[in-house]
Amino acid sequence: MPHLEIEGALRGEGLRVAIAVARFNSFITDRLLDGALDGLRRHGVADEAVTVVRVPGSWELPVTVKALAESRKYDAIICLGAVIRGDTPHFDYVAGEAAKGIGQAMLSTGVPVAFGVLTTNTLEQAIDRAGAKSGNKGFDAATTVIEMAGVLRQIRG
Repeated sequence: MPHLEIEGALRGEGLRVAIAVARFNSFITDRLLDGALDGLRRHGVADEAVTVVRVPGSWELPVTVKALAESRKYDAIICLGAVIRGDTPHFDYVAGEAAKGIGQAMLSTGVPVAFGVLTTNTLEQAIDRAGAKSGNKGFDAATTVIEMAGVLRQIRG
């Protein structure tokens, strides 16, 4: 007997999506946001079904994601930020805690969250991942949440 296989499709019709985006390093995060919005539109998510929430920086993303997920207004959430390594350990604290907090919010609420927070060593690496050589990680985050929302809908029936 064949096995059952569950896989998400890139069909965003009917999905409600929130995007939490950090203003810090906005010259990068604005590009990520443009990519995410493009990815959602291309896969059928209606503009009026998308809410963009701007926060000061990546440090503030976890509490924002948790509040968005707990509201039960959204099928999926995209996090966008850019943490670029400097000369102090600040990078390690912000990047690590943002990742941990966003992951905890996703696990505690069951709402799929895409981690579109760039954690790079240089500004050039961030630019490359925000629409230059390495594509746009905002666009990638959009396709991830569409797929994961579909996977979880199938699992949950």
